[in-house]
Amino acid sequence: MRVLVTGAAGFIGFHLTKRLLEEGIEVVGLDNLNEYYSVSLKEARLSELGVTVHHLHKNQQTNSERYPSFTFVRMDLHDREALPALFVDGNFDVVVNLAAQGGVRYSSENPFAYIDSNLVGFANLLECCRHHHVQHLVYASSSSVYGGNSKTPFEEEDRVDMPVSLYAATKKADELMASCYAKLYGMAATGLRFFTVYGPWGRPDMAPMLFADAILNGREIKVFNNGDLYRDFTYVDDIVEGIVRVMGKTPDPQSDGRRHKIYNIGCSRPIHLLDFISVMERAFGREAKKVYLPMQPGDVYQTYADTTALEQDFGYKPSVGIEEGIAKFAAWRKTY
Repeated sequence: MRVLVTGAAGFIGFHLTKRLLEEGIEVVGLDNLNEYYSVSLKEARLSELGVTVHHLHKNQQTNSERYPSFTFVRMDLHDREALPALFVDGNFDVVVNLAAQGGVRYSSENPFAYIDSNLVGFANLLECCRHHHVQHLVYASSSSVYGGNSKTPFEEEDRVDMPVSLYAATKKADELMASCYAKLYGMAATGLRFFTVYGPWGRPDMAPMLFADAILNGREIKVFNNGDLYRDFTYVDDIVEGIVRVMGKTPDPQSDGRRHKIYNIGCSRPIHLLDFISVMERAFGREAKKVYLPMQPGDVYQTYADTTALEQDFGYKPSVGIEEGIAKFAAWRKTY
């Protein structure tokens, strides 16, 4: 199998790429290494994969010094010349799209970053998959598409047409575009709605990393909605396990023939934000300095995944609880 992983220098992309390489699968990793958060962290992840990128120019490929079956290319997903060229000789069996502009709050400040990456980039990728007969496209959606839904747990059949952030709107648009391509061109595509992923090598703009840095350095942490929030925190290894299982099986045709399916992928055990902080305090052996703030625009009160469909179709069941997951995360963060 030959796999293209977009967002390979990102948090989930790094962990997935490493898992695939350790299983002997040939991988081409793509990332534009943008400056949304620390480029040095992305470079450090790639270094773990045996790739040095300090002098790597845009659209240039380099081979891993650690994994003979890994090649990395620095490229923008929305580059309508370079990406199709990559597919000409790519011979990709599976494409896993994890490249996206992330962050709910940031989408209010920099909307075009989301339009370029999450919409234009995804459309470009769909066209490449269509013309080069990729067997299966697996792509990242988000629990953000559920918006302010008060019904819990969130089920894939729930309404998702009332987004509360531009980020969520772009993710829902991706689902609709993938479904359309599956209908029009016979593509096989599976979307995964991720729920609050955490773990080693995590994104520094997300709560676990922000809290850890603040606790370790004696800084204040911002606790929104006065801490009254619930999140379905999911350890990254459980997410990767789900992706790997989904990669190997294309969706069955629906009644109209389209092979497209959406799944929630989460832990299905929402944690109160203050309880999550308490677990982190124990793991780091220090008390957090908390500053309580109101709810932020674009945030939601609760995320809670119903993963019944993923469990029935793929035998998926998360195995890492919050205490174990935070302990692993803290052990990494103390040494990074």
